[in-house]
Amino acid sequence: MANYTAADIKALRERTGAGMLDVKKALDEADGNAEKALEIIRVKGLKGVSKREGRSASDGLVAAHVSDDAAGQTGVLIELNSETDFVAKNTTFIALAEKVLAAAVAAGTDDVAAILASQADGRTVSETIDETAGMLGEKLVLRRVARISAPAVTVYLHKVNKDLPPQVGVLVGTDAAGAEVARDVAMHIAAYSPTYLTRDDVPAETVESERRIAEETSRNEGKPEAALPKIVEGRLNGFFKEAVLVDQAFAKDQKKSVGQVLTEAGGTLTGFARFRVGA
Repeated sequence: MANYTAADIKALRERTGAGMLDVKKALDEADGNAEKALEIIRVKGLKGVSKREGRSASDGLVAAHVSDDAAGQTGVLIELNSETDFVAKNTTFIALAEKVLAAAVAAGTDDVAAILASQADGRTVSETIDETAGMLGEKLVLRRVARISAPAVTVYLHKVNKDLPPQVGVLVGTDAAGAEVARDVAMHIAAYSPTYLTRDDVPAETVESERRIAEETSRNEGKPEAALPKIVEGRLNGFFKEAVLVDQAFAKDQKKSVGQVLTEAGGTLTGFARFRVGA
């Protein structure tokens, strides 16, 4: 019988995220040698990568990095997915996220395919993810990447569960004055999930669709024909107040809009990105 202890099993599970039965089988096969058992788990896991392709990876984490550059600052936000929260909090998965984030920063793009094809530790990011997926026994996916460049970029990462890594991430780009309120705005974005920065960013077809829905709804409710234009515009404004960041009521002071808060600070908001794991 292989010579290993319960502590050895626990240590290898923490390194790999593999199930107890898989770890015990690997240790048995490796005659108790932890490093050999780790290699066995990795090899067997890589063989199972193709079998995991059809599975859903809707858990995981978000991670972000901000660096100084000639334009001011650039922030990078990634979402790396796993199948379960058990793997999401595993130190091996978190270390992978750090490697992927560093590669995304170095790649200088938010194109996921380009980042996956870029190099990290002598291999492609895609190969690194697959190797870690083999160790952890789950499908792992780099789902999306965002880049924001501005005079100042602020990051806010939020944990929806204190025992898990951050699962909501926000980048906010502002001018120097706007940076004074950027963290509060980032927290607002995390909570209220706006879709657009300003009304000008809403596609014309979306505005027309909302206007048409508002008109049809008003007619179905029997509203007076003469009052329809005003009612429709009121409902359209309601849509803007829900979807457009600067029009939303500010989380910390509902009497003001986000736009008013920025104006009072003398600042300008240039862009934002928000990821929620699995959403």
